[in-house]
Amino acid sequence: MDPDPKTEELRVEQIVREREERTAEHQALQPEEAEQHGRRAERAAYLKQKLEERAESEDAAD
Repeated sequence: MDPDPKTEELRVEQIVREREERTAEHQALQPEEAEQHGRRAERAAYLKQKLEERAESEDAAD
């Protein structure tokens, strides 16, 4: 069975957020700004991973 639609929606949102933050990180003019965007991208990647684990768990439960 497919993962919960809400889980999938949240995962896609984190993918988009990570890409946007990586782009902003590379376009940043100040090192501090680049670092901040990098941290945000890492957080989005972490959340995406947790949502993938959640989806796998939902699949296993079905």
